[in-house]
Amino acid sequence: MAIRTIIWDLGGVLMRTVDPVPRERLAARFGKSARELEYIFYSGESGGRCQLGEITFEQHLENVRHILGFAPEETEDFVRQFWGGDIFDEELVSYIRELRGKYKTGLLSNAFPNLREWLEEDAKVDGAFDAMIISAEVNIVKPDPRIYHLALESLGTPPQEAIFIDDMVHNIAGAREVGMHTVHFRDPIQAREELEQTLAM
Repeated sequence: MAIRTIIWDLGGVLMRTVDPVPRERLAARFGKSARELEYIFYSGESGGRCQLGEITFEQHLENVRHILGFAPEETEDFVRQFWGGDIFDEELVSYIRELRGKYKTGLLSNAFPNLREWLEEDAKVDGAFDAMIISAEVNIVKPDPRIYHLALESLGTPPQEAIFIDDMVHNIAGAREVGMHTVHFRDPIQAREELEQTLAM
């Protein structure tokens, strides 16, 4: 059956860390590795609750501040340094806009409650996606099968007619379990090649 819908992850796909140095320097300031700092920010209790929409992004930052022990006035600088080596791949987003002429397109992201505002006002992704499903807004995170079904329902597509692109193996596995086609993202060129090969089948 032909693919009618293409769904993209954000972190690690459209938004990627291309320069690890800013985060490594920030982590070293607190006697931690970059991976340990990422765990605190994304995967620890506060990060997990924020991605589930149980607390606001501001509450999460306050929790991180207490864990690491920096002053309130340093919060803005902390966030700037944490994401200092990240890029938003506008070229890939332009490619998604082109695909939208032939396919439905969606964004499916485990993310904090402020993501939609950032995407619409700062990243300006208008015209790229037919639907954006953000974990903090629906209170479910990948790879819970319910969030894939929500994405499919919002795009009016059965799983066998959709392809999901993500950098995390367990999220790819979750999509496959509900019957979706998948591309495991490693870099933009590889992902586009695999996507186009699948679309041509």
